Amino acid sequence: MIEKTEQSSTNGGLHIKPHESESPHPESLRQGGPAIDPLTGEYRLVRKLKNRHIAMISIGGVIGTGLFLGTANALRSGGPVGLLLGYTMIGSICYCVMISVGEMISLLPIPGGHIKLAERFVDPAFSFAMGWNYWYNWIILLPAELSAASILIGFWNKEINPAAWVTICMVVVICINMLGAGAYGEAEFVFASIKVITITGLIILGIVLDLGGGPTHDRVGFRYWKDPGPFVQFNNIAGAKGRFLGFCSVLTQAAFSFVGTEIVAIAAGEAKNPRRNLPKAIKRVSVRILLFYILGTSVIGLLVPSNDARLNLKETKGTAAASPFVIALERAGIKSLPSIINACLITSASSAASSDLYTSSRVLYGLAAVGNAPRIFLKTSRNGLPYISVLFSSLFALLGYMGTQEGAGRVFGWFANMTAVAGLMAWFGIGVTYLRFYKGLNAQGIDRSSLPFSSNLQPYAAWYALVTCLLISVLSGWEVFLRGGWATDTFITNYLPLVLFPVLYAGAKLYYREPIKKPHEMDFVTNIKEIEAEMYNDAPPRNKLEAFWQWMM
Repeated sequence: MIEKTEQSSTNGGLHIKPHESESPHPESLRQGGPAIDPLTGEYRLVRKLKNRHIAMISIGGVIGTGLFLGTANALRSGGPVGLLLGYTMIGSICYCVMISVGEMISLLPIPGGHIKLAERFVDPAFSFAMGWNYWYNWIILLPAELSAASILIGFWNKEINPAAWVTICMVVVICINMLGAGAYGEAEFVFASIKVITITGLIILGIVLDLGGGPTHDRVGFRYWKDPGPFVQFNNIAGAKGRFLGFCSVLTQAAFSFVGTEIVAIAAGEAKNPRRNLPKAIKRVSVRILLFYILGTSVIGLLVPSNDARLNLKETKGTAAASPFVIALERAGIKSLPSIINACLITSASSAASSDLYTSSRVLYGLAAVGNAPRIFLKTSRNGLPYISVLFSSLFALLGYMGTQEGAGRVFGWFANMTAVAGLMAWFGIGVTYLRFYKGLNAQGIDRSSLPFSSNLQPYAAWYALVTCLLISVLSGWEVFLRGGWATDTFITNYLPLVLFPVLYAGAKLYYREPIKKPHEMDFVTNIKEIEAEMYNDAPPRNKLEAFWQWMM
């Protein structure tokens, strides 16, 4: 059980113990059931996401076109070293955000995730701004992934209108989400497994090709780090200034690739045994960052020169574009494998789009639950599906058709900019919420070591994430201020999300007129009993195979 102990100035804490039961898997606890929420009068969300679902969602659920396709523009503008440094920096920010949200959500795995927690630890206005900004982020990500999928399919056929591919992917994504959290979890388990296998195989293959193991036996080594060079002189600006600007241009694209890592916080409200599964998922983040993003971008920088003409997605018309991974295989003289890899990347885009719709619908449901959105979005079926929220959020997938008129590559760039900045503002909000949470724990004498998950890097990690996210967001559209570099579409897509957050907060502050929560008044107790009822001990493994599976998942 979990209970708040008597507090003193020197000791205090939350003592957590799994629910004791004769059966290690009590179905009544694990499955939940069609229960009515007394506060909303609607059916509750049901915890259907198993530990393997949460594990794969955290590892590969949102690995999508940001890594497989968006790295094209990043390599072209920053060079191989600029690409690697940019992704490493954003990766460090992402890790700090995840250990911040992980500490909060492991203690209180409630529907609405960090958005609901912002209401508890900051104020209702901040929760309102975070919620709508976050929903905006995900409904923009959805058409971005669909637009990118049409680019990838265009690798095979440039004659068919991209609208056909957008439609097919959209129908698949909506059907998966309308089947409920369980179906989404199973689909993500399969799709994320394909993504993990694909990126791991590409990294291994890339190393082999770089060392001369390809059909041409050409040992590439660090050739492209020398010519055309480790950095790109951005906009032909000479010297260190041009190289630094090239590195800066990578940051927004890198942010687009990492945004969504915190999806486990939103899934917490539908996760089984959350106190056990969520901390394990959070701990895997560092492995994911190192293996997939850092090694992945390193391989791209070794195998593809930054001046390859196919990397310019902004100038892509229709569907004539391909992933840097596919370009690398083509340059190595491998004829059949690029098509196989491209097929895997399409499943990756569809998977990420499915995660986008799932998250946007649950965010909208969470907004309605706290009174920040119309109550109609609380409508839930008996099996725990917020169907009105899913259907409404899916309407924004229609924005993916913009690629059929403006060129899918150009539209993908717009969506990437808008999503990156909105995502960074969401991370900023998580940093602010955690610092308030941290202050509340100290004020109430709660020992952080008693929490299901904690990190010794706090609160410095939260401060680092907060400051860097805000700084990168403010400077995200700096390119338009260079001489001759003005582009209205770039300015709007970068700075609209940045302006949106303070406007939402100021408007909500005027409406609610509630002060920021005082540390000693923060609520660390509500929902604890319900969370306790979901805790259970896993059955002990019967053999080495089961032991390995439990360790991995």
